[in-house]
Amino acid sequence: MVQGRRDPEYIKDPDISQYLNAMGKRLAVHAPGGAPEIEVFGVRDPVINAFAMPGGYIGMHTGLIVSSGAEAELAGVLAHEIAHVTQRHIARGLTQQQQSGHLALATLAAAILAGLTPGGGQAAMGIAAFGQAAAIAQQLGFSRDAEQEADRTGFEMLRKAGYDPNGMAVMFGRLMQSSSLNEGRGGGVYVSTHPLSISRMTDMQNRIRQLPVASYQASDEFWFIRAKARVLQTNDPRALVQATEQMQEELRVSLKAGATMSGSAARQAAAWYGLSLAAVARKDFKTAASTLEQAQALSTNSPYLDLQRIELDLARKQVTQALAAAQAAQKRWPERRAFALKVAECLQLLAKDKEAITYLQEQIKRWPKLEPEFYKMLGNSHDRLKEPVAARQAMASYYEQLGALSASVAQLQQARTLSQDFYLQSQLDVQIRALTAKIAEDRRLLERFKS
Repeated sequence: MVQGRRDPEYIKDPDISQYLNAMGKRLAVHAPGGAPEIEVFGVRDPVINAFAMPGGYIGMHTGLIVSSGAEAELAGVLAHEIAHVTQRHIARGLTQQQQSGHLALATLAAAILAGLTPGGGQAAMGIAAFGQAAAIAQQLGFSRDAEQEADRTGFEMLRKAGYDPNGMAVMFGRLMQSSSLNEGRGGGVYVSTHPLSISRMTDMQNRIRQLPVASYQASDEFWFIRAKARVLQTNDPRALVQATEQMQEELRVSLKAGATMSGSAARQAAAWYGLSLAAVARKDFKTAASTLEQAQALSTNSPYLDLQRIELDLARKQVTQALAAAQAAQKRWPERRAFALKVAECLQLLAKDKEAITYLQEQIKRWPKLEPEFYKMLGNSHDRLKEPVAARQAMASYYEQLGALSASVAQLQQARTLSQDFYLQSQLDVQIRALTAKIAEDRRLLERFKS
């Protein structure tokens, strides 16, 4: 994950991160044996796929989000991946492969070991990003029994969390048809190797038939996340045009269906929102503003639309206006980290670094481990104010949050060299020793895989 977070396909967007992790925690609460520690992240890839890695890390492709026809479908796949974590399928597979000595596992361990040495991060980057982890996942594979166990465990988590369990069957039906999820072909470096089978699908459908009739609620937020994912996964002008056409077609279908479609207003607002995002990407700010107004006419209570207004102000260099909007939005949506990031960004753009430092410190107290970007921004403000020691301390915290411990130690060592304060030097020494010990512990753990 340390290397993977540097991958350009890793999605740092706070909205997508917050949404996926909230969904993951809602599902994991109902996991057998108690909720596991998981971290869900987005991957910019149009392939319909999801994957779980050791340590409870779960990646969700933008292609999976975009292809989902309902929130329960996306939740169904995530529940399945969480089940792989709770049932320890990955750990069991790693143990088996350790015994048989796969080269890829040793290569990954060697790459991580390189990253744990001073200056080794760059050497490791090309070896140990998600591609290598996925290569191991392909070699591991999951047995059909393990897959069926993940299906059943995930199904129960989905149902107990209040999602429509039929969503799991519908999405896996899509995945069977696309042959993209877990078949190891045509899916880029992230695919794994556990194809769905008719027997698994039949088992899932039989379980659904035995459930009593019930009503399920879905979040309107899903449609906005889906629209954002569609735009985020475009990597060239042609793909952006195609995404725009797809959203225009969805809008036409939604308008034609009218009130007969479930959540029609939210879906229409999300489609307009997506068109606004695409217009900003093309730097067509006039179209971005008009499509955003269409969205706001349908949905007056959406943090995504408030955030898009701020983004549009920033794109037009209207920073003071953006700051006022971000501050108002944060009061309206206090749990959304995206607005806190925008307030800090605006303060820095206006050269109000002292105010930005005070503000960022407040946000860090509130979300100490949920948003590493706060520490990076804090370091930048200290640096601009010619406060090198504080800047390096902040950057050390940033790297520690990412798991890049060697980089964190290097920052702390620089801070110690620059400081003339004996008490601060002593505090820095304690931090350096603790991180150095953690690096040594990680190296010892990985050495056995290297051999």
